[in-house]
Amino acid sequence: MMVYRNLVPSGRDPFDASATADSQELRREESACAPGDGSQLVNSYAVVSYIPDPLGAFLDNMRRELAPNCIPHAHVTILPARALSVPAEEAWRLIRDRAEAFPVFEVETGDIEVFESTTVAYVAVRKGWDELVALHDQLSQGPLWFEEPYPYHPHITVAQDFDPALLWEIAEKARQLWRRFPHPRSFLVDALTFVRATADKRWLDLAQCRLSAAYRR
Repeated sequence: MMVYRNLVPSGRDPFDASATADSQELRREESACAPGDGSQLVNSYAVVSYIPDPLGAFLDNMRRELAPNCIPHAHVTILPARALSVPAEEAWRLIRDRAEAFPVFEVETGDIEVFESTTVAYVAVRKGWDELVALHDQLSQGPLWFEEPYPYHPHITVAQDFDPALLWEIAEKARQLWRRFPHPRSFLVDALTFVRATADKRWLDLAQCRLSAAYRR
C-alpha cells in the first residue's frame, strides 16, 4: 500500500459510513497515480506509521524518481488495506487502545529487494521486524481481522504498478539511489495513522495516536 494524499476533502466527514462501497475489491498494493480528486470514499482502511525526515523525504524523492507523477508519503504499513464491518469510529477506538499499550520501537532499514509476484521494489526491514509483526498481530483481531491475501511482510515500498519487464531495471536504479543516502537509515515507530481509501486510489488521513512509551536504547 502506498499513502500519497493526506487531507480529507472539504466538507467530507472521514468517518461517514454512507460513502463506503462494501464490494470494493482490496489488493495488497494500491496505486495513487490515477486521476481523480479523492472525494469518493470507499470501505477500505489501513494503519500506517509515517517515516520522519530526513529519511522520509529521501524515500519520497526516490519514489518520485522511480515513478514520476506520484505524490508519496513514506511509511511502513502496519495493517494492510481491509474493509470494515463496524463503524470507523469503533475501529479507531480499538486501534488507539491497543496502540497506546504498545511500546515505541526502532526500525532499521536494509537493502532494496523485490516482490516478483506483485512487481514491487521495496526497502527491506533489518531491525524491528519482530515488533512490526507483533503490532500487526495485536491490531488485526476481532472486528479488525481481515483475511489478508499475503502473509504480513514489513517493508517500505519505493516502486510499484509498472511493467513487470522493468522490475530488475527499476530495482537496480533504486539500489543506486539508495546508496546515496548519507544519514542514519533508522527511525522510530512512535505513532500510528488511520487512513481511508478513495475510489481513485488515494489515501486520506483520518486520525493519529502515539504508542505507549519513550524509546530507550
